[in-house]
Amino acid sequence: MARHPSLRILGNSRAEFLRLIAMNTTLRQIVDRISSLELPDTWVAGGCLFQTVWNILAGEDPTRAIKDYDVFYFDPQDCTVESEERANLRAAALFSDLNCNVDVRNQARVHLWYAQEFGVEGYPRLGKSTDGIDNFLAVCCMVGIRKSRDGSIDLYAPLGVDDVLSMTMRPNPWFRRAPRDSYERKADRWRALWPELAVKPFSETSPGTAPGAE
Repeated sequence: MARHPSLRILGNSRAEFLRLIAMNTTLRQIVDRISSLELPDTWVAGGCLFQTVWNILAGEDPTRAIKDYDVFYFDPQDCTVESEERANLRAAALFSDLNCNVDVRNQARVHLWYAQEFGVEGYPRLGKSTDGIDNFLAVCCMVGIRKSRDGSIDLYAPLGVDDVLSMTMRPNPWFRRAPRDSYERKADRWRALWPELAVKPFSETSPGTAPGAE
């Protein structure tokens, strides 16, 4: 399906990004209800956000090919697997009517399992949920949203949203320990779904360190 030409005019990047993700009604419902989980420092992050935008830019349904909706929280007082599993059970019940998968992850415990899952040692101990966003593989992934107390949407995008809006994938220059094979697997999967995606080679990563990553 052809991309809608009007969506190529980026204008105010932040406003355009928020306008586009609001077209995903499932995402809106998750953001609206997330406070009911009563978890500290919660954000909706990553793939469900930029993939919503890419779907719309490609003329597809906003929810197409979104495997799950990532919810980050930060609870250093309880880093047990059991606690995270209980949070996921509550989320499954809360969002059961939305016909989607919601994956709830305590960012205070990512350093405990990252090496086993991805084969890369040295993932940093994080200090807040947005540190997890800082350590995503690609710049386009580095986005998070939540509803503020006044009902507006907070957007966390430390390197901006232009890569999302231009359908570009480039390595995160802050995350020196990012696994090349994970980056390349994601690039292959995403290009199959969004052929318009421009993928920058992994070798273009600039040395750097995410805030709180040392």
